[in-house]
Amino acid sequence: MEFFYARKQREDEHMTILVTGGAGYIGSHTCLELQNAGYEVVVVDDLRNSDAKSLERVAELTGKPITFYQFDVRDEARLHEVFSKHRIASVIHFAGMKAVGESVHIPLTYYDNNLGSTMALCRVMKKHGVNNFIFSSSATVYAQDNEMPLNENGRLGCTNPYGWTKFMGEQILKDIALADPSFSVVLLRYFNPIGAHESGRIGEDPAGIPNNLLPYITQTALGRLQRLTVHGNDYDTVDGTGVRDYIHVVDLARGHLKALEYAAQNRGCQAVNLGTGQGYSVLQILHAFESENGVQVPYTIGPRRPGDIATVYADPQKARDLLHWEAQLGIADMVRDAWRWQKQNPQGYRE
Repeated sequence: MEFFYARKQREDEHMTILVTGGAGYIGSHTCLELQNAGYEVVVVDDLRNSDAKSLERVAELTGKPITFYQFDVRDEARLHEVFSKHRIASVIHFAGMKAVGESVHIPLTYYDNNLGSTMALCRVMKKHGVNNFIFSSSATVYAQDNEMPLNENGRLGCTNPYGWTKFMGEQILKDIALADPSFSVVLLRYFNPIGAHESGRIGEDPAGIPNNLLPYITQTALGRLQRLTVHGNDYDTVDGTGVRDYIHVVDLARGHLKALEYAAQNRGCQAVNLGTGQGYSVLQILHAFESENGVQVPYTIGPRRPGDIATVYADPQKARDLLHWEAQLGIADMVRDAWRWQKQNPQGYRE
């Protein structure tokens, strides 16, 4: 009975959420969680580094259609049409370019795309009286000299253009919230999302050689790649390899729902870490993958990557206190779900 009342109330309030970049890895999982929670979902994505099949599969899994528009979020005329057609209550902004290494080589493209899309969205939201904004930020906004675990009061500073686009995006949104008391924004600083939906129908599908650890492991286990390269084994960590805070993408997606609920009830701007508070090394992840899935993954030790530091993990206390959210899924779930997705979709969405 309580569920029915909450759902009815949500329909009465016409809770339609615009999700930019909704066809991507984190975006598609968030769309699924939104639909399961009773929200209407409208997606804008230019499919530059994603695939519309992810949204088709979300619709299959939830039994509900997703309204999808394919265009660049910087196109304000098209955005205005979307806001005119739909009574948008809140925006979740995932759209953006995200490869750290690439950002070093084409910085202007990254600044233009990532900052331009954020500002275009804010201008159109203002015209239509939409005030709730959930921003896809990153732990890359933290300076490298902070003590662990990282909390939201840590010193900020970046080492690459991608990180700076997140830093500057945060600053733009902070300034808007300061100037407009009706504006509510939650800056979600992600740590290292991995895993996939338990169905195996949606997951991480990087174009080309993966930049992230888990897709590299799964593609090596599948035989698409020859071996995993572990970048450095001489860090001051449990086994010499870099330690990171890995979070299941489904936990991450559910954090966005909690952020939506918070933004609907509060004004101003809050930065919140989404991580588990637990660090795992590269080799710990690799061995957990092998143990959980019963497969062997060949690997070699390579040199450190420039800019990498030994250990990064979150203090997730603010997420618990403010959003009433915390990660529920462990490393075994993450590596098992990642492998299920890759086995069922050996070429990702491109089969």
